[in-house]
Amino acid sequence: MRTALRAAVATALLAGLAVTPVLATGTAFAADGPAATAENGTLVRTETLYNGTVVKIYKLGPTWYRAESFKNGQSIGSVEANARAAAGNDNGNYLVLFEDGRTLAWRGNVVSPAELGLYRLADGTVVELGKNPKDGRFGLQPVDKTGQGGGFVYAYHPVRSVWTYGKAVVVLENDGGLAAYVPGQAEQAAPVHLGAGVNPKPAPKPGTVLSGPTANGCTVTEKIASVFPYWTVTLTNDLKKGPEAVLRDDAGKVVGTADRQHPVDGRYGLKIEGADTAAPKLGQRTQGGDMPYRWVDFPKLPQDCSSTTPTATPTPAPTSGSGGNGGQTTVVPKGGVAAGAEFGSVEHANDTALLASAGGAAAVVAAGLGFTALRRRTAADRG
Repeated sequence: MRTALRAAVATALLAGLAVTPVLATGTAFAADGPAATAENGTLVRTETLYNGTVVKIYKLGPTWYRAESFKNGQSIGSVEANARAAAGNDNGNYLVLFEDGRTLAWRGNVVSPAELGLYRLADGTVVELGKNPKDGRFGLQPVDKTGQGGGFVYAYHPVRSVWTYGKAVVVLENDGGLAAYVPGQAEQAAPVHLGAGVNPKPAPKPGTVLSGPTANGCTVTEKIASVFPYWTVTLTNDLKKGPEAVLRDDAGKVVGTADRQHPVDGRYGLKIEGADTAAPKLGQRTQGGDMPYRWVDFPKLPQDCSSTTPTATPTPAPTSGSGGNGGQTTVVPKGGVAAGAEFGSVEHANDTALLASAGGAAAVVAAGLGFTALRRRTAADRG
């Protein structure tokens, strides 16, 4: 009976949590093992999740909390953290309960089973998954940019253990499965296996030119390192279209763009200055507020491309009269109109000439009307 109930609840939880991972306060979770009771604890808060699960967080001591989940009034499991964080896993739905009562819940971002070796987490942190040769327990150690390990820490929980590396919270299953989540970060991903026994290549310094510049006519492109580790920015400087910066993650996916029409991408810290000049610059930063930008120059245009302003299409040279190849006839106004006329181009001159011609026609019509009125007055005088 209990097995059937747990199976039904697990299905409901899976359906309710199959959404974008979120940071949740007080999120409950169906953990492995029998349902726990809330004996000898003080209830500190109760929350209802979006899938209808009711969560009760109990304080059992200064660094001892329990999160118990209920569905239809029935307890479906609990997670208990005593001086160390603990985690539950229900078909890929994770709940971490910290020893201060905080909780963190997400779905996915898991590698199971995981191979031994180096892994890069979603925030760029690198860890190594290893195995204790004495007792067979799995463990993790942080690895710095030079490839040096900080020392293994092995599983301490009978089912799964929790650590924080960099900004990422990592859950290690006792069978070697590995899951991670970066609180507050929009882009999430499962740990990426970098290989076994291979030191990770350090992330290049932001702004480092990775390829290019490559010119194609009056368009120049180069790729540089982003301020986000292992991400890149492709810089394009085009005579007519202006500058463009395209930010890609380590998988090559486009995550941010800035150009002449939209020079700021606040979400990913891209900003173009001087987009209408011959020397545009790109600013990058990893977060908002007062965080300063790192500035780099866009690749320079070739010497024969001297302006970032699109060149106007030339108008055929004016000709006199008609015939030939059908060239246009430029009418140069005289008198008062010509005295103040300033023509910036042939096209403007033609427009002004048309206006002058229209004015001349109006003058002729006005003169004709005056002549008619004069004739009528003379006839009247003669009676």
